[in-house]
Amino acid sequence: MSFVSYRGGRITLGLSIHRPEMIPFTAGLMKQHEAIFLEEPPAEGFEDMLAGTLSVEDYLQPIDVEYPAFSRAMCHLLRELKTEGKEIFQVEPFLAALLDIHDFFASGGTPQELRRDSLLVPVYLAEQRATGSLLAYYRTVMTGSFEESLEAVKQFARHDAARFRLRDSLRAQALQRLLQPSRAIYVEAGVIHYHLWRLLHQQISSPGDLRLVFLADQALSTIGERGHLYGPGDQLTLLYVFHPELNQPRRESLLAARALVYSKLIAKDEIVEAPDTMPHLLNELACIRLAARLSLDDCRHLFRRILRTSTDEAYETVRGFLEDSALTRKSMRSADFSDQ
Repeated sequence: MSFVSYRGGRITLGLSIHRPEMIPFTAGLMKQHEAIFLEEPPAEGFEDMLAGTLSVEDYLQPIDVEYPAFSRAMCHLLRELKTEGKEIFQVEPFLAALLDIHDFFASGGTPQELRRDSLLVPVYLAEQRATGSLLAYYRTVMTGSFEESLEAVKQFARHDAARFRLRDSLRAQALQRLLQPSRAIYVEAGVIHYHLWRLLHQQISSPGDLRLVFLADQALSTIGERGHLYGPGDQLTLLYVFHPELNQPRRESLLAARALVYSKLIAKDEIVEAPDTMPHLLNELACIRLAARLSLDDCRHLFRRILRTSTDEAYETVRGFLEDSALTRKSMRSADFSDQ
């Protein structure tokens, strides 16, 4: 393995979530660096958007963005950083290869025609397995038993973890070629890309020059809160990322069961009002805390009750169930004490 030297430089890997309330914290950290490496594939019109000759709306229009409000705010931040002299790069080889695959298929190509020695093949296979197991999970949850749904969650998490291992590996390799010595460098990544930290750490000859920042921790501290933002599904996926051969059935099943419930609790739509109140962070934190209180039997009991309910109804059902369970346990303890 070759190493990149960063004597006198500083590299920050910032793990964050793509929500509007994170923009001020992202801005504060990015401003401390000279070069910024974004977690996105090169897009047509990017340099024109940064320069202001292409509007943000026109730049984003052909791009399939999952969080529009966040993406718009991020573009305006990047424009500001560009005027301050920051160098900004889009580096995400896996997603870039995926776009090439889509274009290849759209032009009439088939999977069999992909060059065996190209990057497109492993990316295609990883994406195919993950997407296939995700569709299987959706089908199983709607029609299968609780136990079958648990297995579907675990199967998807394993394939998703393999996809993330490849994605993080490709990005680490690309960054190794692009990072420049003796510069303050910021690498953007989502919280699920924790493995990227280990890969970059292995590549840098002076690992002390690399720091890891969880931006949500900073955001939560401003409102007097603390806690991680890894839901049970992400926890299971990361276990498989770091331990591909993991064999802890009870632990895996509990996380899978909690993931089934958590997926019904979490807010699905982007919240754009009052970002300074941290609506997404507080919602995720509350749902993670609720799910963490559930046993395997609790999840089995709640699974069908909340499956076809709205997000708000599911949240209230689970919260009410836990409150009732706590009262029942308290009453039982009181009864046991009075019998003594």
